Amino acid sequence: MSKSAMVRARLEPGLKNHAEHIFHRLGLNATQAITMFYKQVELQKGLPFNVAIPTAATHNTFKATDEGRDLVICNDADDMFDKLGI
Repeated sequence: MSKSAMVRARLEPGLKNHAEHIFHRLGLNATQAITMFYKQVELQKGLPFNVAIPTAATHNTFKATDEGRDLVICNDADDMFDKLGI
């Protein structure tokens, strides 16, 4: 099938550069990555990932951790599992 349709989007330069660096590490260019995204949208009949508006509790948790509050610091995975009681 001929590839003649075009998609244009404006992005923050930093976001574009970071994403394209990851694409490069995966052996993809931007066109291939966008095509994969569109294919997944087609296959999933929607976005290929969950999209949700964070609740107030989630927003407050993000804010607290960004400010360094209410964090549990673990030395390693075993320490984390101990603190979780697993």
